[in-house]
Amino acid sequence: MTEIFYVECDATHPDSFVFDIPNGHDCWLLVFTKTPAVFWVENRLREYPAYSAILYRPHQKIYYRACADQYINNWLRFASDESYVSDAPLPFGVPFSVKDPEYCHQLFQLLVCEHSFTNTFKQSSVNYLLRILFNKLLESYESHFSEEVTPQYYNLLKLRTAIYSNPGRNWTVPKMAEMVHISPGYLQVVYKKTFGVSPMSDVINSRIRSAKEYLMHSSYSVAEIADRCGYLHVEHFCRQFKQVTGFSPREYHRRFRSRTEA
Repeated sequence: MTEIFYVECDATHPDSFVFDIPNGHDCWLLVFTKTPAVFWVENRLREYPAYSAILYRPHQKIYYRACADQYINNWLRFASDESYVSDAPLPFGVPFSVKDPEYCHQLFQLLVCEHSFTNTFKQSSVNYLLRILFNKLLESYESHFSEEVTPQYYNLLKLRTAIYSNPGRNWTVPKMAEMVHISPGYLQVVYKKTFGVSPMSDVINSRIRSAKEYLMHSSYSVAEIADRCGYLHVEHFCRQFKQVTGFSPREYHRRFRSRTEA
C-alpha cells in the first residue's frame, strides 16, 4: 500500500534555497534534481550534478541547497510498506546519477496527475507508476558503479530515443552529430562505446523493428512499409530486411502472420 502526500514537478527556487529538516519526515522523501545541488552526505556537504536522485527514509536527516543561480527539482513525499521501496538496494541519503532523466520526469508528471485527480483506478495507478519509477532508479544505481554518467550521455540518450521514435526519418551521421553538437567521427566512436552499436546500425535496427510490426499487424504493401520506415527504394529495404532477419519481407509476413492466426 502506498499513499502520496505530495508530489511536484519542476519546483523552482532561487539561489538562496535551503531545505533543512534535521530529524527528517515521518515518511519517505524522493528528490530528483534537474540542476546541480549541495547535499549533506556522510557528515559533510558535497556538490552533486544535475539529474541526481536521492531517497530519504523516514526520520533521516535531510539537508540540501542550491549551488547555482536557481535550483529545480521533482520531489515526492509518500508512505509505503511495499517491499520495492523498503527493500530496494538503493542508498539512503546518498545521491546517484539518473541514466534516463526524461523518462523519470515523465513518471513524475504522471504521478502528479494521479495525485491531483480522483480517478477510478487512482490507487493502483499510483502503485504501478511508483514501481516503474523505482525500477528506473535501480537500473541507474546499478550502472552507477560501472560507468560515469556525463552530460554527453544524456544527449546521446535523447538521440537514441529519437531514432527509435522516428525510424522513418532521414537519418544520417552528420545530421545526428549536429543534434548532439559533436563531430560525425566522434559521434560514431562515443555512440558505439555508450550503447554497444553504431548510430547507423541503431537506425537500421529501429527501421527493421518497425517493419516487422507493419508486416505482422497491418495491410500495407511492402513498398508502403519501406517508405514508412525511411527507405527510398523498396529493393534496398528488402535486401536489408533479409540481412537482418534471414527472411524477405513477404516470407516474414507469411511465416509469422500464419502463426498468429493458427
